[in-house]
Amino acid sequence: MKKTTACAIGLGTYLAGLAVGYQVLLRDRCLNWGTTPDEATRTMPGDDLLPTPDIVATRAVTVQAPPSAIWPWLVQMGPGRGGAYTYDWIENLLGLDMHSADEILPQFQDLAVGDTLSLGTSGPTMRVTELEPERTLVFGSTDGNWIWAFGLYPGVSGTRLISRNRIVTPTASAPVRLLNRVIMEPGSWVMERKMLLGIARRAEQKSTALPAAPPARI
Repeated sequence: MKKTTACAIGLGTYLAGLAVGYQVLLRDRCLNWGTTPDEATRTMPGDDLLPTPDIVATRAVTVQAPPSAIWPWLVQMGPGRGGAYTYDWIENLLGLDMHSADEILPQFQDLAVGDTLSLGTSGPTMRVTELEPERTLVFGSTDGNWIWAFGLYPGVSGTRLISRNRIVTPTASAPVRLLNRVIMEPGSWVMERKMLLGIARRAEQKSTALPAAPPARI
């Protein structure tokens, strides 16, 4: 019993120290990868659906293509559809049946408000809550704990593709919240960074590049 207690205390101390280091050194980069300060704090569609989240992650990339070239890749996302353009092998370890497409799939281009996508057999079901073609796509989990919004913002140097996740964890214990912070947040950064860059690459390959030179990606 004493040994088990000592191990638990040691593990808790280690995770707490890891959380402090992450909070100070990496958390802002994880949660706001690729964004400008204005983008990280701007109001986006879907914000009002979950006004007091526990976690907000806003991540962005510049795509050298117009919104019309990016939109088809967004609306076909999902398991059994166009995939998530990230690390499929990791997604499929979780039973998500993700197979990232490299082509626009006409059969998945008619997404509409009210449509639902199930993220695996035990994952949340996401419902389309807002959809404005070539501008805004917002998903909300049916349990009310997650809002995932995409916005397309054209500019002189390309289109800014911004993804925002707003999440609440109302039933999570303190240890679970700690694990979410030191494991799930960095993990989501890795996966979403790959996703945004994957969408950018696909859209740019299928579109005539805009004349401005692409800015350096963070």
